[in-house]
Amino acid sequence: MKYVRFCINNKHYCLLIVLLLSQFGKLESQADSQHRNLVSLEAAVEEGLSNNPGLLAVRNKYNAARERIPQAKVLPDPKLQITHFFESVQTRTGPQENLIVLSQGIPWPGTLRHREEAVSAEADALWHAYQAAQLSLVRQISEAFFEYAYLHKAVEITEENLLLLEELIPIVEEKVRVGGELSSLLRLKVEIGQAQDKSDSLTRGLAVTEIRLQQLLASDLPIPAPLWDKPAELNWSEEALLEKLRATNPELKVSELKIESAQAARELAGLQARPDLSLGINYIQIGEAISPNVNGSGVDPWGLTFSVSLPLNFKKNRAARAEADSRIQANEASRLDTLNKLNNQLGTSLIKYRDAQRRHDLYADELIPLGEQAWEISQTSYENGHTGILDVIDSERALLNLRLEYWRATADLWQQQIVIETLTNAESFNTL
Repeated sequence: MKYVRFCINNKHYCLLIVLLLSQFGKLESQADSQHRNLVSLEAAVEEGLSNNPGLLAVRNKYNAARERIPQAKVLPDPKLQITHFFESVQTRTGPQENLIVLSQGIPWPGTLRHREEAVSAEADALWHAYQAAQLSLVRQISEAFFEYAYLHKAVEITEENLLLLEELIPIVEEKVRVGGELSSLLRLKVEIGQAQDKSDSLTRGLAVTEIRLQQLLASDLPIPAPLWDKPAELNWSEEALLEKLRATNPELKVSELKIESAQAARELAGLQARPDLSLGINYIQIGEAISPNVNGSGVDPWGLTFSVSLPLNFKKNRAARAEADSRIQANEASRLDTLNKLNNQLGTSLIKYRDAQRRHDLYADELIPLGEQAWEISQTSYENGHTGILDVIDSERALLNLRLEYWRATADLWQQQIVIETLTNAESFNTL
């Protein structure tokens, strides 16, 4: 068992993506191991999680949000005010030369706490958004990886079919030479042309998928064809998966934390109707009195000041509270919408997974063996003159389609399994 671990500084938990090689099977490349090559799904996931710039952007947004927390829980900066009198105010003890005022604003009790709660919830929401982005990237890489693997198989099978059809050309030409129908040779060449066109189309699709996979991995190096097979069959309980989804899915956590942040903002909006306080010290520099015998001549006076703001803009305060209430309602509706979408995505994937399992078993256990038997019989019959070339071509085409459908079902199994696992953090994917 191997692990891919990505931790965030100053966090007590991290996203642990466990890729069980025994479950994923042998997905190795035939390429030279001395070169950088995609040798397994695990290698692709590791590279994508390390290099993908979109994921790095989400990570840095989280880091930036964490830095807002210490800013939110501190008092505002103190203010220093200095006034110099160019024309001094004369007093009994001497002229006023300078006035120095140092003041400190003090928000209403509870303001700093709710402000910290709001920004902390926002930062935690971005942490879970980062987790969701990781799982989404794993899902995208895995889907592209197995699509790439399927297209490699499809090209390989189609080219094998093309070679088999081309091997029939000299046999058909010989039959035509001794008096057979020319239409058989023409029909064979048409079938070869169609097979070549299918191979070319699959090859172009393979190139497009490789570009997609390279983009997800943030790499422009070529990706070899992996070796792959059917995944281990998993008998999932839909009810248990739905429970895991609701308990662990990071997209839902994001929605829940946004609600918490909005609730803290609602408390802050309520405190806007309370006055802010301010404490200060005044210090006045006094020059010598005109009459030197005056008691206290030149002594600098000082004093304490206390002030409060007057939150008289009631309309503004009501609007702030209404805004916060609407934001809470919007986030609650957004969470419900996210849950509905995730439930729908999970249910759809389970249906597709079970259908892919059914199709895989059908082709592997029944249809492909029958198709191979039919192809062998038709070829032998044609060589013995009992059937025409069209029967051979039809059986060859049918076997080709059966083999393609088998690998299509295998790819679908892998893709839907990974969708289910990344939605629910089940089996191979766990969030600590």
